Order: sequence, then C-alpha cells, then structure tokens
Amino acid sequence: MTDQLPPSENVEETKQPDRTRLYTVIGAVVALIVAAIFVGASVWMIDHPARTATLRDIFIIFMAFTLVFIGFVLVILLVQLARLTNLLQHEIKPILENTNETINTVRGTAIFLSESITEPVTKLNSYVAGLSRFFELILPRKGKSKK
Repeated sequence: MTDQLPPSENVEETKQPDRTRLYTVIGAVVALIVAAIFVGASVWMIDHPARTATLRDIFIIFMAFTLVFIGFVLVILLVQLARLTNLLQHEIKPILENTNETINTVRGTAIFLSESITEPVTKLNSYVAGLSRFFELILPRKGKSKK
C-alpha cells in the first residue's frame, strides 16, 4: 500500500496555497489602487489650490458634525451604562441573594435527611443483611444449592 492521503485531503492541501496566493494578489492590487488614488489626489490638489481649500473646509465641517455625533452617542452610552448598573444593583442582586438563601436551605435539608434518614436506614439494612447471612450459614436450607 502507498502512504498517500485520500483524495479529499489532497484537494484541501492544494487549495490552501492557492487561497494564500489569491489573497496576496488581491492585497497587492488593492494597495496599488490606493496608492494611485493618493498620488492622483495629491497631484490634483497641487494643481487646484482653491478647490483644495474648499474641500478642506468641507472636510473640517464634516469632522465637526462627526465629533458632535460621537459625543451624542457617548452620552447615550453613559445613560445606558447607568441604567444597567441600577438594574444590577436593585433588581438582579436581590434575586441572587434569594437564590443563595434557597440553595443554603436545600443544602441544609439534604444534610439533615442524610444524617437522620439515610444513615440509619443504611445501617439497618447492613445489620439485616448480616443477620440474614448469619442465619444462612447456621441454618442452611436443603432445597438451595451452594454457589
């Protein structure tokens, strides 16, 4: 027999280098396009200083609106964070405390049942089994065969 892998595994191994090569080519093409846009925009800005100043002013106004929007979103975020903190302190915390009390009660009940019912019943069963075996050895039955 040969040590070759099944065909499905060979296909996956050949696809991995192809994908890596494809991603590398795509990355290089995108980098070239971005560089060409940057160079073209730089040349255009040097040739048209008045339009560049107008674009700069529009960009500054856009950035100011973006800054106001981000500030508004941060205020909303802080309000939501305060509401979440309030919810955790006043609603979730009491529920967790009640759950913890319930678990402790169940634990105590289980310990009590184990000590007061399970252990005596287990001891009684062991004594009965011992007595039963004792009487089997002392008074063997005739109809029963030995194991």
